[in-house]
Formats: sequence, structure tokens, C-alpha cells
Amino acid sequence: MADKTLVCTDCGKEFIFTEGEQAFYAEKGFENEPKRCPECRRAKKAQRNNRNFDR
Repeated sequence: MADKTLVCTDCGKEFIFTEGEQAFYAEKGFENEPKRCPECRRAKKAQRNNRNFDR
């Protein structure tokens, strides 16, 4: 495996999907590559967590 350059669907910025991340995804059984860069993933997760506290 080699590092892959992907494009974030939220912000359009390129990010690196490293060999280590690819191995982790494979180990967990994930079949799809990430669609968001790490920054957008963190923001999306924070948004989901905040929504859960509003209930």
C-alpha cells in the first residue's frame, strides 16, 4: 500500500490517506475510504455530539 491523496467532499481540500490509516481501516473492516479531511471529520463529529446534548 502507498499513501493516497484524496479530496474532501466538504471543503474540497486535498488530504493524505496514509498507509497506516489504510491498514487501520482494513483491520476494522471498513470498505470505503474517508470522504472528509481530518479537520472536517472532527467538525462533523463535534456537530453530532452537540446535537445529542441539545435533546
